[in-house]
Amino acid sequence: METINILFCGTGGQGILTASEIVGRAAMFDGYHAKKSEVHGMAQRGGSVESHLRLGKEVFSPIIEKAQADFLVSFHKGEHDRMADMLKKDGVDLLNEFLQADKDISDKKYINTYMLGVLSRYLDLTEESWLKAMTEVFKGKNTEKNFEIFRAARANKH
Repeated sequence: METINILFCGTGGQGILTASEIVGRAAMFDGYHAKKSEVHGMAQRGGSVESHLRLGKEVFSPIIEKAQADFLVSFHKGEHDRMADMLKKDGVDLLNEFLQADKDISDKKYINTYMLGVLSRYLDLTEESWLKAMTEVFKGKNTEKNFEIFRAARANKH
């Protein structure tokens, strides 16, 4: 795996840091380096939050440079628009998947799990590593429901 840059963005309380942590752990379980950096706007629910995550065989810096993100994973339209210039010209923007999930998923606490399933379609990481990372990070809370939503999003090939 060459170095992959993933930028997560949204607002406080949406699970940005949790989502980034899960991807980083899944990558490490599969033998990759993972470097992460977090930026918190206002330290309260609703403030801007972003997490830079870089994965690869050998990663030295956790910061993604402007226009170098391979993936932009947004949990908020306004934050997406603010961070859109971070995406590479040929990068993958998952905003449409988020907007659809926001309409379709009634319990909003599962949107980040759904988005992890969507992202997992693009990354060469085993499902076993994803599930192990979710189990560790969620600490057993709603594990089966999270697995169900993750697998449904992972399998959905719109």
